[in-house]
Amino acid sequence: MALTTEEVLGWSRVGVLLIGMGWAAWMDHKDRRVSNSHWLVWVKPAIFLWCLELLAREADWTIYLTASAVIAYASVAIIGRPTVKDVLSGNRVDVLVSLWYLVSLIGIVVGMSKYSDVNFIDILLGEATGMAALYWTTLSGLVVIFVIDFGWRLRLIHGGADAKALMWVAILIPNWSTMPLIYDYGSEVALQLPPAISLLMWGGLSFILIPFILMVKNIAQGNVKSISDLRMFWHSTVMSLDRVQTSHVWLLTSMIQMPNGEFKPYHKTRAPRRTPSEEQLSQQIEELRSNNITEVWVSYKLPLLVFLFPVILPMALFGDITAIILKIVGL
Repeated sequence: MALTTEEVLGWSRVGVLLIGMGWAAWMDHKDRRVSNSHWLVWVKPAIFLWCLELLAREADWTIYLTASAVIAYASVAIIGRPTVKDVLSGNRVDVLVSLWYLVSLIGIVVGMSKYSDVNFIDILLGEATGMAALYWTTLSGLVVIFVIDFGWRLRLIHGGADAKALMWVAILIPNWSTMPLIYDYGSEVALQLPPAISLLMWGGLSFILIPFILMVKNIAQGNVKSISDLRMFWHSTVMSLDRVQTSHVWLLTSMIQMPNGEFKPYHKTRAPRRTPSEEQLSQQIEELRSNNITEVWVSYKLPLLVFLFPVILPMALFGDITAIILKIVGL
């Protein structure tokens, strides 16, 4: 059976998502860093596919400019936001970016006046059709980018690469109608999370497996030697002290002085709020080494992108994770 235009675009999006996110996850795993150039490269096919989607739906110019506004908002995370001083100084790039913002804003304002006669309940429930529905679902991308940006600034989304990845997903997959879902649980519930936020929730589901994996690993390696180790073995593991400085881990073991003046190792259950500098870490390691400590408890610095990558296919096949949960619990 021949694929429809929507299905071709949908599976193309899934392919771009797998390659772009997979590449980013690998870089984040190896170096704990994803350069801005990666997102500048991979946003191009995302924009191209979105333009094809709007062409296929015969969108008018206000919808194109509204989509442009979504991209412009997300671009702040990569290229920054020009100030009035930057524009008045005559910097060509800043002037062009400011004009981009202005033209996109015009599209939003004209689109609002043009498509204001709409039932917003129908929009929220996904029951609206036509250009008005396309305009408002496109405009909702601004809300998604705002939520991601706000979460990043509040440190709810810890890494810059994580936030930029989710913004990229919001551009690549602006709504569920652009995904080739085999079984759409979302069609049976009233509301769904946007695809970018849903991917974050899918990734969070995979985090649940980490404690079980660490418990099995620590038991198999014989790291649980006392009852006190039970408070450590579900979220951390034992590592040779010599490997700590070259590994992506937080050191949880330190030396403390007892009331009788004796020094003993102490294992913290939480990673430090601020990652210590190389010099501070070296001092901690040297203190442990001077007290004949050869093995320590560490907590892995687990990059979020590594957990987002493997859940792309489940999301592409079954849709919003919250819709599935609501379906299971009977809501």
